[in-house]
Amino acid sequence: MIFSEQIQHAIHTLEMGRVSRWLQVIALALAVVALAVIYDLSAYHGFNSVEAMDAAQVARNMAEGRGYTTDFIRPFSVFLIQKHAKSQAGEVTIANGADPARLNGSHPDLANAPLYPTVLAGLFKIFKPEWKANLQDPFWSMGGTFLRFKPEFFIAIFNQILLVGIVALTFFLARMLFDAQVTWLAALLTLGADMLWKFSISGQSTMLLLLVFLGLIWCLCRIEQTGRDTQPDVSRLFLLAFFTGLLVGLGMLTRYAFGWIIIPVVFFLTLFGGVRRPALAVTASLTFVIVVVPWVVRNLAVSGTWFGTAGYAVAENTFVFPRAELMQSIHPDMTKAYWVRPYSRKLLENLRTMFQSDLLKSGGWLLVLFFASLLAKLPNLATRRLRWFALASLLVMLVAQALGTTQLAKLTPEINSENLLVLMLPLLAILAVGGLFQLLRQMDLPSPEAALLIVVATVLICCQPLIATLLPPKISTVPFPPYNPPEIQRFAAWIQPEELIMSDMPWAVAWYGDRQCTWLTVNSGYEFTQLCYYTKRVNALYLTPLTLDSPLLSECYVGSLDSWPRFSLSMLALGKPPEKFPLIFSPYGMGAAIFLSDKVRWPIEYP
Repeated sequence: MIFSEQIQHAIHTLEMGRVSRWLQVIALALAVVALAVIYDLSAYHGFNSVEAMDAAQVARNMAEGRGYTTDFIRPFSVFLIQKHAKSQAGEVTIANGADPARLNGSHPDLANAPLYPTVLAGLFKIFKPEWKANLQDPFWSMGGTFLRFKPEFFIAIFNQILLVGIVALTFFLARMLFDAQVTWLAALLTLGADMLWKFSISGQSTMLLLLVFLGLIWCLCRIEQTGRDTQPDVSRLFLLAFFTGLLVGLGMLTRYAFGWIIIPVVFFLTLFGGVRRPALAVTASLTFVIVVVPWVVRNLAVSGTWFGTAGYAVAENTFVFPRAELMQSIHPDMTKAYWVRPYSRKLLENLRTMFQSDLLKSGGWLLVLFFASLLAKLPNLATRRLRWFALASLLVMLVAQALGTTQLAKLTPEINSENLLVLMLPLLAILAVGGLFQLLRQMDLPSPEAALLIVVATVLICCQPLIATLLPPKISTVPFPPYNPPEIQRFAAWIQPEELIMSDMPWAVAWYGDRQCTWLTVNSGYEFTQLCYYTKRVNALYLTPLTLDSPLLSECYVGSLDSWPRFSLSMLALGKPPEKFPLIFSPYGMGAAIFLSDKVRWPIEYP
């Protein structure tokens, strides 16, 4: 009798108790792992975004003990550091041989928020990846042809582990607010979001930031629920407010633009925080400031700016500084940066584009379903209040993304670090599914099977992009052109570590070649001369299809005489650089690229 009762108790625990919940989570995690294996075999590709390679090479520098430094040199970063060094020196002239730009050694990174590179650096310290492209072993190559770069695949696996955590956290968050049906469907739609899978293999910080954002939402839900208690635990409320501010701060240290989310957070706490609403909002705000201030102090000490080059993202891609002109300028006219009209025009133009296309591309059908669910009156007060936070966050992210859009969005549309809307996907899934089930309850459906059919159709429609990605044809693992890691490592080996390369894709040279590389200056005349002769000598030039594929008429023929596309046309047509250009030696057989050096650095090869 006792034995049978123990069996019944064990069965009840498996079906209804804590063990059941863990089995559900384990099953969900195994499903994600299985899908990750299938996805990687079908759709994995190497890094093809600036931000991924930039953050990874900074992380490697940290792991190797070189501090928070970069080999990807932006001319504008040189300008900021030089300007700050001269202002610190006051009237004292900087002595000959001094290095105010800090290029003769380790150049401080002013572009990346520190948390994600720091996390990657910790992983590099533990697992010590192989930095040389593998051309012999299977999976990494095939018949001597390069397929995958080990450190990139390693980073992709790490981000997919974070995706497992995102799906699990979505599950727990939905379970806090809704019943089991909504919980499982919300987790399933998050798992089936093709945009999240694309970001998981991109190498960017989105997965880490999304995990932080979901933790922030969990804290807000707990504050709202605790604040409605008859006798709320005040110490618990303030502890949750502290963690809320901490998570917003960590999110901003992952991606600067995320800091604007403090606005809807304060809005939510002020309205729905309970009897101590103002104090909770102040606690979260102060914690946020305390977390961010040390990094701001570091940036001020290095460059005299709060957020380095990233703080000027709002000025990029305007009619004053079109494309990447600001980042490629070593002597920019900063008086233009204080005009108002460029920013208002940029905001309106980008908002129009986002409402016409980007909003739906990033949010997918989940966004459509979320807006449709606004018609349903959710029975749970917490979910109705959370919906206000979602709308406020969506509005703030729209404005922040519109103003922060730079040339990165042109190089890698949709899958870039400036895409903030993708962070809303799990929250939209939870609220959209909750609204969908509420609408189904209000509808006069002929049978339960009809409701099931609607749910199945919703899943298929929302997951259709992922299904299409997994179907043939298989995506190439090598994002070429322009990125070819073995070729980059081959020519980078010709350059000494203390020498300087210039390229139109310096992020790739810094990451694959492990060499200091500056972005092309605005032109091949005055700006190049200022950098090469008065800052640090450029020893090699590497031009790729990013420049060689420039429009013939608008940029090569009609463009300015000292533009880099026109320089490339001269090289391709005449086989030599313009007169008086300091780099005149070129190896044979560079393929779809131009490589020039100040001397012969390679074995002599003949056709």
